[in-house]
Amino acid sequence: MKFSDQDLQQFEKKGINVEQIERQMENFRNGFPHIKLVRAATLHNGIRHVSKSEIEKYKNIYHESKDLKRLKFVPASGAATRMFKALFEFESAYSMSDYDPSIIENEAYRQVKTFFENLKLFAFYPRLKQVLDNSGKDIEKLLISNQFNEILDALLDKNGMNYRNLPKGLILFHHYPDHNRTSVEEHLAEGAAYAKNSDNSVVIHFTVSPEHMSAFRQLLDEVKIKFEKELNVRYYLSYSVQKSSTDTIAVDKENAVFRDTDGTVLFRPAGHGALLENLNDLDSDIIFIKNIDNVVPDKIREETVLYKQVLAGILIEYQEKIHDYIKQIEEQTVDKALIKEIWQFIEKELCVIFPDKKFTLEEQRKLCFIKLNRPVRICGMVKNSGEPGGGPFWAENPDGTVSLQIVETTQIDLKNMLQRTILESSTHFNPVDIVCTTKDYKGDKFDLHKLIDYSTGFISKKSKDGKKLKAMELPGLWNGSMSDWNTIFVEVPAITFNPVKTVIDLIRPEHQ
Repeated sequence: MKFSDQDLQQFEKKGINVEQIERQMENFRNGFPHIKLVRAATLHNGIRHVSKSEIEKYKNIYHESKDLKRLKFVPASGAATRMFKALFEFESAYSMSDYDPSIIENEAYRQVKTFFENLKLFAFYPRLKQVLDNSGKDIEKLLISNQFNEILDALLDKNGMNYRNLPKGLILFHHYPDHNRTSVEEHLAEGAAYAKNSDNSVVIHFTVSPEHMSAFRQLLDEVKIKFEKELNVRYYLSYSVQKSSTDTIAVDKENAVFRDTDGTVLFRPAGHGALLENLNDLDSDIIFIKNIDNVVPDKIREETVLYKQVLAGILIEYQEKIHDYIKQIEEQTVDKALIKEIWQFIEKELCVIFPDKKFTLEEQRKLCFIKLNRPVRICGMVKNSGEPGGGPFWAENPDGTVSLQIVETTQIDLKNMLQRTILESSTHFNPVDIVCTTKDYKGDKFDLHKLIDYSTGFISKKSKDGKKLKAMELPGLWNGSMSDWNTIFVEVPAITFNPVKTVIDLIRPEHQ
């Protein structure tokens, strides 16, 4: 299709070319294919169990690899909108003269009731009380007289604590005797416990929304020195925003370009898959990836730290084995016994199953090199307890191989009974607990763009100014964007996964 000069100038300013737009338009017209599941990855069948003796072994491997540079990567741009969704609905309903609890969903009402009954348990309660005190209001009297909107105004609005507009990273999560911590502060403490380098430096990279960048910097600048003194470390903090060049075009229900009220083409953020650009810019030997809301207080962090070290030790062991095989392939003439050994390693250890056909020795050698020379990720998997998240499966790939993949429900054809049965047989899910390396056997960085499965994006329905539109998300960071990485699934304890999806999660024992 043709675009105006004004359109082209808009694309150029965002760093987007016409070819990208045309590919996205094609995806809107044709849709994305469903991923084909072969079977669920389960314990001892795609998911590795780590024994007690192995735990000590991998912990030691990690501690002995002191020269490897470590970095913690934290996607922290997530808004707290969903976290306070029930309160927003209650606030809207309660502002009516005749309040009826049935106006909001029953689950939302239960959350609101639990929230006010346990208000004093939240780490943000002391500051909330102070805000109300400063305005001459007594929080106890407000609770007794059911003046809940006064409390919500102080918590959510700009004249109060402004939690309505803050990201999760800046919400107070946990109590401590002399202070309370936000989730981003907990990542500082956690990073010092397992991502410390040999020179006592702790390198952490946060992806942040542009509108919250100054608030993140201000908070971390204030607390960094305190943490450095207490933990005997030196922090090197960096930040990035989701690049505008990763935004995707929006279309109307007829798949025509959706334009804003000023006539410009409407672009939208393309989901967490866009963060691959941010990850691709980083330079480190070991990268720990963990979501901003999955943190716990100091008192129960020990097991989380232990398993992070274990996952890193497993990564180092596999990486050394892979690099050794690649060098042998490069340095030696083709040896049938060696290729057979490597072929079996790829199938049994890296869980990549080749198509059932005959290959010449030279074809096998080339395939072995291709499959070995990729980034490696070790993914923690927890037993499925009903939490949302991508699941671990064996799935078919575009090149005809079968391998381990993290698959979102939106990628599965739920109308297909076999695919639905495989989905329902899944026993674990991915809590975004990943330790990875993005360097090759020569120490050079991989170009992560070359390993994306672009067919794994998805289309969602949205609206703008009352008009319906279709939006597109890029292949997710830990599924489609890492589709062609070497992948190892490892079972980790449920205690290592404590996300805060709603505000009520903060009064669970793990966060108290």
